[in-house]
Amino acid sequence: MQMVQGTFDDLGTALADVTFVVVDLETTGGSPADSAITEIGAVKVRGGVVLGEFQTLVNPHVPIPPFIQALTGITTAMVADAPRIESALPAFMEFAQGAVLVAHNARFDIGFLKMAAQLQGIEWPRHTVLDTVHLARQLVSRDEARNHKLSTLAALFGADTTPDHRALHDARATVDVLHALIGRVGSLGVHTLEELTSYTSRVSPAQRRKRWLADGLPDAPGVYMFKDGDGRVLYVGTSVNIRTRVRSYFTASEHRTRMAEMVRLAESVTPVVCATTLEAEVRELRLIAEHKPRYNRRSKTPERATWVKLTVEAFPRLSIVREVRPDGARYIGPFGSRSSAEAAVAAVHEVIPLRQCVQRLSPTRRVGSCALADMGRCGAPCTGAQSVADYGRVVQDAEHALVGDSRSVVQALRARMGTLAAQERYEDAGTLRDRLLALVRGMARAQRIAPLAASPELVAARPAAVGGWEVVVVRHGRLAASTVSPRGADPMPYVRAVRDTAEVVLPAPWPAPAAIPEETEKVLRWLEQPGVRIVDVEGAWTCPVGGAAGARAELEGPAERREAPVFVAAS
Repeated sequence: MQMVQGTFDDLGTALADVTFVVVDLETTGGSPADSAITEIGAVKVRGGVVLGEFQTLVNPHVPIPPFIQALTGITTAMVADAPRIESALPAFMEFAQGAVLVAHNARFDIGFLKMAAQLQGIEWPRHTVLDTVHLARQLVSRDEARNHKLSTLAALFGADTTPDHRALHDARATVDVLHALIGRVGSLGVHTLEELTSYTSRVSPAQRRKRWLADGLPDAPGVYMFKDGDGRVLYVGTSVNIRTRVRSYFTASEHRTRMAEMVRLAESVTPVVCATTLEAEVRELRLIAEHKPRYNRRSKTPERATWVKLTVEAFPRLSIVREVRPDGARYIGPFGSRSSAEAAVAAVHEVIPLRQCVQRLSPTRRVGSCALADMGRCGAPCTGAQSVADYGRVVQDAEHALVGDSRSVVQALRARMGTLAAQERYEDAGTLRDRLLALVRGMARAQRIAPLAASPELVAARPAAVGGWEVVVVRHGRLAASTVSPRGADPMPYVRAVRDTAEVVLPAPWPAPAAIPEETEKVLRWLEQPGVRIVDVEGAWTCPVGGAAGARAELEGPAERREAPVFVAAS
């Protein structure tokens, strides 16, 4: 595929742009369950600049214990006329709105604030919380400081304010400690909020030490492959910004246990820059199918997809297969599992009397009938009771339902469900409902993407996020090339160039081999997005498509040339 590198801003939040509210509390005791807040102090900073301060005493409605008075200097008399928590807390929440909360031993301070909000019936907003104690434990060794108390760290980093167990003073000292710690992590390559939070999370030091794997990766859309020391692909992913996404694997934003294990094994990351996000998604599918990485869960075994096939023989039947062949048979699917394919087959058999035996029947050789024939659920072509022509009419009904207009089958199944429900056979009705859903999904998948897979070539474009146009070439349902035209440039020369250099894609029987439908579905979703324009072979713009109906109409062409109508499931 032809690739033109796009550029995107780093998706992380630069620390210089983050607003921090550093908070400290004084209380009547150590537990929010049986103690109350006596003072709130906070400092709002961004980019090293103090934006504002908040300070208030709080009347706790209980006497302050003597040892707390001695420690903080806050007496019961001092808070007698102070605001109650009912007014102090909303004022603080407004001051801290939209900011990252920081505290030294955040579990204590944030725990008291949350408990106060709960007691007042106030919803506590979601904040990112940084704990300078946890951050210091990662960055300050015992050789530098005997402990990680605020007074010790303030002295180590030369804070302008000395902590004295008064809320605002301690918050000011914590600001200086925070800035010093940010300076230390900056030397380690941490420049975003997402990376900083990893130092107060459960991310292991071994996982953080692999940060160097992201060095030198491009700020561009594409695919990335984590590899072990032997070059085996461990994991394949995609992103609009490769470097930012890879860096996130070493931060608190990554919570998956298997990813932590994968990172420990990884020794390198290989990027594949793509012109467009669609190209990145398609390349990801192809690379996963090729390498079958052990830490990918989806799209790894497309060959295991199952299809329901209406066989081509004298007396056709429904068969569940894993391979699609150019044998003239009708197929629906793919299904995610064999059980869902079996459910779809059972749904068809509920309303269409296709034979269910598996042996090949001859029009001239007779065999004995089965119980289904005795029950009237099969015309017994095996005994000669049903001729090839008579059975052919049943097959036509099945074929029309599978790849054409399925409304008659759906209506019959829904009527059958209603009958079962009326008879209070709810379990049977539920089973039939599940079968109907499996059938509808299988038919919809095949009919939805068949017109695109049958199209020899389609060129489409949409406005790019960075200006200009994203241009893609699709051949027989597969992405053959993509590029991006610069902002303000005429896109038509790029359309012609990308068509000339696009991959040759040979037509495949439809439905195609198992790996293709998932790719074709991604392409179709891209085409259905508002703002997409489809270009014809002469290079003239059509009207905007915008939505599934318009895209399908564009792909299928005039109604008289359609081999089968598009299936639309009723909501």
